[in-house]
Amino acid sequence: MKVAFYTLGCKVNQYETQALEQEFVRRGHTLTDFDGPADVYVINTCSVTAVSDKKSRQVIRRARKENPNAVVAVCGCYPQTHPKEMDELPVDLVCGTGDRLAFVELTEQAAACTQTITALDDAFARTEFEVLPAGGLEGRTRAMLKVEDGCVNFCSYCIIPYARGRIRSLPTDMARQQAAQLQAKGYREIVLTGIEISSWGRDLRTGEELADLVEAVCAAAPECRVRLGSLEPRTITEEFCARLARLDNLCPHFHLSMQSGCDSVLVRMNRKYDTARYLQSVELLRQYFTDPAITTDLIVGFPGETEEEFAQTLGFVRGCAFSAMHVFPYSKRPGTPAAQMPNQLPNTVKAQRAERAAQVAAEMEQAYLDRFVGRVVPVLFEEEREGLWWGHTPNYIPVSVTGADLHNRVVDVRIFEVEHGTARGELV
Repeated sequence: MKVAFYTLGCKVNQYETQALEQEFVRRGHTLTDFDGPADVYVINTCSVTAVSDKKSRQVIRRARKENPNAVVAVCGCYPQTHPKEMDELPVDLVCGTGDRLAFVELTEQAAACTQTITALDDAFARTEFEVLPAGGLEGRTRAMLKVEDGCVNFCSYCIIPYARGRIRSLPTDMARQQAAQLQAKGYREIVLTGIEISSWGRDLRTGEELADLVEAVCAAAPECRVRLGSLEPRTITEEFCARLARLDNLCPHFHLSMQSGCDSVLVRMNRKYDTARYLQSVELLRQYFTDPAITTDLIVGFPGETEEEFAQTLGFVRGCAFSAMHVFPYSKRPGTPAAQMPNQLPNTVKAQRAERAAQVAAEMEQAYLDRFVGRVVPVLFEEEREGLWWGHTPNYIPVSVTGADLHNRVVDVRIFEVEHGTARGELV
């Protein structure tokens, strides 16, 4: 069968799609483009916001329109959290976020019958981490390594714990093995990803924490850069920083989940820290790492957010001086406590605040990039676009140069200009 994929959402979804692609190919099927004719259309959905749900529905209907006789197979967070809505959509197979390898076999079964197959489980009943093949089928430079699934933080705006269930961790020996395999395949960078990697190891009951895992992966793949996914501020302690600062191949790039820079809003969000603890994490990272990239996410217009609370947030983020900040206007997510909170703000207010926060984000990003003008930095080159080669520094600065045959090579570059969030350089 010719199988086409469409993936919405986070890096975990991207990782799981790559694993599914490998399994389909292993079983003798071929991959094809989603915009063309296919025998099977696989939609790996997202449900982090109501907008994500809408996008998932649109892609499902688009696939059915593309080929009415094809198998439309849906998996991911949307069917896991909204199973009844699947009854109203033109799908042949409905799965959730569990047992990805069985999904391939079920797709083959769906192609042989005329009735919709539904295979959904209880996400909270899962106790084992599903080990999937890491890496992709194309000649990529960067590989994602999923090391954790599930979340029990239950932030008031988030439905993902209901979609993913409890914390499950990839054991250290398997992480070592997969990291070594990725290096052997020629990857030059490994990104540790998961739903909430700060909680890695809690379920293993071995006494290991995230720092132990990072040390193990860095040692198993010494020729690869190792980059961390999103972290909770509580992860950043003096011991954590001291141990990781000794790892030569760890990228000094830390995405610290924030969501708000106002303590009263953080309480309503049911976040597990306050701004003082968050700032402590930022200061520790800058103490132990040289010019680390510290990035974050910000939700503006959360229910009840006053102009004063928003002003506190802007002041706080300026003090943190992030290298990049992704800004999201609050999106009402049915099924979460925040959706029932009073004082839901109008879209106009949320849009205005998002624009103001984005301006602050752009100013901070430019200030961070300006530090590197004139410096020589190592760049891992990934692709050629419009006559320029593009890649990233260890602290994730996007860099373009004029050159030839730089794919998957780490080369020293002197940065001479930064503009609009990217750097221009010349090969040294």
